[in-house]
Amino acid sequence: MVRFFVTSLLFAGVLASCAPRQQAGAGVTVTPVLVKLSEPAPRGGVLTVQGRYLGGPSTGRVRLGADATGAGGYVFPPAAVRSWTDQEIVLTLPSDAPVGGSWLFVEVGGKLSTGLPYSVRP
Repeated sequence: MVRFFVTSLLFAGVLASCAPRQQAGAGVTVTPVLVKLSEPAPRGGVLTVQGRYLGGPSTGRVRLGADATGAGGYVFPPAAVRSWTDQEIVLTLPSDAPVGGSWLFVEVGGKLSTGLPYSVRP
């Protein structure tokens, strides 16, 4: 009986160590991943970003016009955000967004996402 109890406690400990942990107040530990962008749109049009671990408008920002490493570019103002969930961001392309092809990244809590190419139509 004691052996069964000890074995049960060890098994429960193993399961608990595999469970996802929530760290309140801790920094972002997962790299945001971009999966898909909507079709190219003109300034004033709508851009939809789909992915995983995209955070929210209070912790993230969207950068367009960056190079392939995520450096430089145009950061969307908060007013451009129509909606933002952990899996989808919907933005209005501002009138001063850079026209042409470039890379788009999302930064969440200082952690840069994977990038995808995107073009703002003239």
